Amino acid sequence: MSIATDVLAPLAGTMRRRVAVGRGVRRRSAGAGNGNGASLWCDKARNLVRGERQLGAGSDHQRIPAVGDMCQTFRRVVSMPDVFRVDGKVAIVTGASSGLGVAFAHALAERGAQVSLAGRRAERLHETRRDVEVIGGRCIATVTDVTDPRQCAELVARTATELGRVDILINNAGQGSVVPATRERPDEFRLVLDVNLMGTYWMTQECGRVMGPGSSIINIGSVLGLTTAGLPHAAYSSSKAAIVGLTRDLAQQWSGRKGIRVNCLAPGFFPTEMTDQYPPGYLDQTVSARVPMGRLGRLEECAAAMLFLASDAASYITGAVLPVDGGMLVT
Repeated sequence: MSIATDVLAPLAGTMRRRVAVGRGVRRRSAGAGNGNGASLWCDKARNLVRGERQLGAGSDHQRIPAVGDMCQTFRRVVSMPDVFRVDGKVAIVTGASSGLGVAFAHALAERGAQVSLAGRRAERLHETRRDVEVIGGRCIATVTDVTDPRQCAELVARTATELGRVDILINNAGQGSVVPATRERPDEFRLVLDVNLMGTYWMTQECGRVMGPGSSIINIGSVLGLTTAGLPHAAYSSSKAAIVGLTRDLAQQWSGRKGIRVNCLAPGFFPTEMTDQYPPGYLDQTVSARVPMGRLGRLEECAAAMLFLASDAASYITGAVLPVDGGMLVT
């Protein structure tokens, strides 16, 4: 990245305004005791505008471009329809048999990605594959249990071999649980952590070995990793809170050294198989009391947030937790 063209370009318009203001200040303040400060500011501003100031020690001494060049670069940088696309990138989506996983796969294909699907239910998984192929993207599907590190390795290897590489990982595979803490069996608790936390880690570990700079990993957490919602979710909430910590640690390990961004998406309540299991009336009561927007989320709204984190639009975002919850976390 060139500091001159990529970082300072968006400041071009601001610099024009500041130079104009600075000149006015200098004219007004001439002989008034503070003219030297205003003059110094104007001189620095003019040097920047003319492209005459060089980068500091340790740089390659490139000249900062003049305003015309900076504005032209800015126009290229802010081509919003382009930065939100993922054309030609290869994405793995786990938990792609239903719900958010299907929505994620569709969205990635619609925006130009090749998609590798993973899930435990073969028939549902291949339905998703056929849907993605209708959209027009190249797609493969692999029956995978993410709690098995060997199967995770095989999924990543197949993706890299058949689609060429791995650029995006969506860790969406998840296991729900609504059990009072005093009645939850050890195997029930372990299953939730094995799928939600360990499965995420095994997939991330394998992808981290083959991904190149500019890649993006998105861990699907939950608002229930950040708050509570009136049901006994000890295993589920624990696993999703751990996803936040895992995301932040891997971001600090890999973002600089490997150029891999790692972020967490924290959905609120969406119509999925998991929410179908809630007691009658629970969602209506929770939404009315806790969600300022007063409704469940739509799958495409969560998919849009996923696309943002996966695309170059989020190229300077890593280690972040992005809630998509209708405002639930503010209540």
